[in-house]
Amino acid sequence: MALTANPDVVRAIDPPIAEAFSWLDGRVFPEDRPLLDLAQAVPSYPPAEALTDHLAERTALFESARYTPIAGIEPLRAELSQHFSTFYGGDIGTGDILISSGCNQAYCLAILALARAGDEVILPAPYYFNHQMWLEMQGITPRHLPCRAERGGVPDPEEAKTLIGPKTKAIVLVTPNNPTGAVYPPEVLTAFRNLAREAGIALILDETYKDFLEDDGPPHDLFQDPDWRDVIVHLYSFSKAFSLTGYRVGSVTAGPQIMAAVLKIMDTISICAPRIGQDAALYGLRHLWDWVAEKRGMLDARREALREAFRANDLGWELISTGAYFAYVRHPFNGQPAQAVARRMIDRHDTLVLPGPWFGPGQDQFLRFAFANLPAERMPMLAGRLRESLG
Repeated sequence: MALTANPDVVRAIDPPIAEAFSWLDGRVFPEDRPLLDLAQAVPSYPPAEALTDHLAERTALFESARYTPIAGIEPLRAELSQHFSTFYGGDIGTGDILISSGCNQAYCLAILALARAGDEVILPAPYYFNHQMWLEMQGITPRHLPCRAERGGVPDPEEAKTLIGPKTKAIVLVTPNNPTGAVYPPEVLTAFRNLAREAGIALILDETYKDFLEDDGPPHDLFQDPDWRDVIVHLYSFSKAFSLTGYRVGSVTAGPQIMAAVLKIMDTISICAPRIGQDAALYGLRHLWDWVAEKRGMLDARREALREAFRANDLGWELISTGAYFAYVRHPFNGQPAQAVARRMIDRHDTLVLPGPWFGPGQDQFLRFAFANLPAERMPMLAGRLRESLG
């Protein structure tokens, strides 16, 4: 008799990025018509040379091959707590932080610490697909909160209130958002915090892309609340800021009760995050903020070039929201499934984008563009292919 897999895992969606890249199998793109890859959100540049030189020295040390404490090396946690405290203007201690193997693991740890099979978590749609997948695999019911285009992709706290029931354990927010790029205003985040506190549930706040916000002060004041530990569970990634996607290093920030649960889960799953990734993150926090600012300026130029392409108003496509790495775009082909549109964009127009339904129900009018992958000088080429698609 053949073995059977966990049905909750089987029912979860398959990894979308792998499917998108399968559309490229066997394709060759000529130099005069290159592939425009706007699929996966990855830095288009390598880590800083100073960082890789530092890691080359670290790999020669025995301690780089050893376990670290479950929560991560103390210097990194201390440096990150100082960075967060300065950035947000709040009180965040070393003991509030655990270093994870990337932000995906940080999310998984947080969910396992807060909910179990049969519970519910409010997840705005469109959502980051791995967030949905993990809830499905754990037998946790996602309650989808629409992020409406007329609100620029920002969810409504009043609408979220109607989804809270006796089994609700958390609300998940991602800002700047993946997939929409929308940046949630501070007053909206405050309203969600107040809603979560009133309901006695957690607000899980994923700020993977915070380092690509405009440098004009903290994006919210949630950590300035002395009682933030009673409601906030914060997730972060070093992957995008320091171009460390393969090093797998992120963080969970939470109060003592949730942190105790996260530590227990982390020890069971992976004992600790990879030491070399922690060393990379520590070096970045101490030395690379000017480098990060330079890359942020480059991505700002790419976003502005994208906006300029849409300002011509002759593409037939509508830019709904944009920020950090992403743009969410309404396609002009009424009645056609977004996946069919996305396949046509690669098959006929050499442009790889992701269909909206991969990010949740009710998204067939939309596509996600990871514009950060594309140099500013190629945005006119993208605009040309969008116009071409109308013919």
